[in-house]
Amino acid sequence: MTEGCLTEEERAHVVQLLHDSQAEFLELTSGLSDAQWTARPAPDHWSVQQTAEHLVLGEAAMLAKIEEALASAPDPDWVAEDARKTKFLDRVLPDRSRKVTAPQMLHPHSRWTREEATARYREVRARTLKLAAEMDQPAKSHLAKHPFPIFDMLNAYHWLLYIPLHNVRHNQQIAEALKDVPR
Repeated sequence: MTEGCLTEEERAHVVQLLHDSQAEFLELTSGLSDAQWTARPAPDHWSVQQTAEHLVLGEAAMLAKIEEALASAPDPDWVAEDARKTKFLDRVLPDRSRKVTAPQMLHPHSRWTREEATARYREVRARTLKLAAEMDQPAKSHLAKHPFPIFDMLNAYHWLLYIPLHNVRHNQQIAEALKDVPR
């Protein structure tokens, strides 16, 4: 195996996370009424619609970060940081006890219908799954900066892993938003 490339176990893990987070998202959002889709649980909380749009915008932005990382010069010393950073992402991303404000470019505009958001979600997820299946570059050696200082630099594999973990986080947010809205 080439130094810094994904192992088959890592690839299988991220693909499974992508499929699982997608299935959960689609289950949470299927069959919602327009009222359920657009209801905001509180003035400072996003609706399901807004959260879905954010997920689509975020996934597209993270795919761009993967491309940016893979286009950068490799940093072979980074491979040593991989396991530590992977554990950190696994622990921090799904944890909703710490609220985060999304970068402005990832703020939803609240215009997509459920059908449009779902179609865009499926489209970007298909691109991510294709990348996960086909990536053969040394993803752990190529880095791109994260906008939040807590994450600092992430390698291309971490950006790929970030996508479903971010999705899991927001699936929880959708479930929370729907608790107070009658189905």
